[in-house]
Amino acid sequence: MKAVWYERIGNADEVLVYGERQKPTPRPGEVLVRVEYSAVHPSDVKKRAGFQPAGFSDGFVIPHSDGSGTIEDVGEGVEDRRGERVWIYQAQYGRHLGSCAEYIAVPSMMAPKLPGNADFSIGACIGIPVMTAYRCVHVAGEPTDKVVLVTGASGRVGYYAVQWAKLANAKVIATAGTDENCQAALDAGADSVLNYRDGDLAHLILECAGPRGVDHIIDVEFGQNAEVSAEILNNCGTIATYSSSKNPEPVIPFYPMMFKNVSVHTVLVYNMPDAAKQQAVDAVHDALSGGQLKHRISATFPIAETAKAHELIESGNAAGCVLIRVSG
Repeated sequence: MKAVWYERIGNADEVLVYGERQKPTPRPGEVLVRVEYSAVHPSDVKKRAGFQPAGFSDGFVIPHSDGSGTIEDVGEGVEDRRGERVWIYQAQYGRHLGSCAEYIAVPSMMAPKLPGNADFSIGACIGIPVMTAYRCVHVAGEPTDKVVLVTGASGRVGYYAVQWAKLANAKVIATAGTDENCQAALDAGADSVLNYRDGDLAHLILECAGPRGVDHIIDVEFGQNAEVSAEILNNCGTIATYSSSKNPEPVIPFYPMMFKNVSVHTVLVYNMPDAAKQQAVDAVHDALSGGQLKHRISATFPIAETAKAHELIESGNAAGCVLIRVSG
């Protein structure tokens, strides 16, 4: 089968190889998927660059966690799902064979059904960003009728977090860093959008939130935003954060948070509880079936140009999903 792989860490154009690899055979509990699209996320790029463990115990890594395609075969103990359209999540977590190949064998639960009204390209966008966003919105309880702040709302996760919060009937305040990104957050459904570069951000957020303040924050930069978060949250407010890249070892304003009984939930989609994963999968199916989610695809590359896709992610100029067209 055609595939892309790397055997050492380094620059994309130096270590990514495009060529032939052996087609996998599904083991018990697995399904064999003929891949249509593979999605490239920042975590995939960081693994290849060496910022996160890639895992070379098998000598090479086929990158990427997310994708979409059609089940071609099933392993022992799996119901006959052949011909079923699916989306794939966390394919390369703890494994060396990801989705950037014509075929991938994954546990059956990691290949949920893709509704017929959703294109394969949309299916490849789902895994990491959509499941992370859903968990962040719901991890502290149902957000119905609550005031929810989504920071970095134009990003891959934030864009979907706005949508999940609105689907749950929350009042959503969003922040972004440019006029274009603010408009993207509005397009996603936010009730109010603030440019975080403008003036006293805490004051502006509280003006939008009203007298009771913010109930729940979905935060892309926990360390950088901690002081503002402590100021704007109401008593028993909550934070769900999935990143703190600009300040990876933050100083937490402990007493301002303690005096408000603030709870902080860190979210990593790969090893969140299986029940939470299933809740997200079920919600995704319902939302896709009902056409309730908007999606953004920044670029699509042929599999032979996977290195260019990695470089686009590294440039910071891709607001939406970056895809690899594997089949066709």
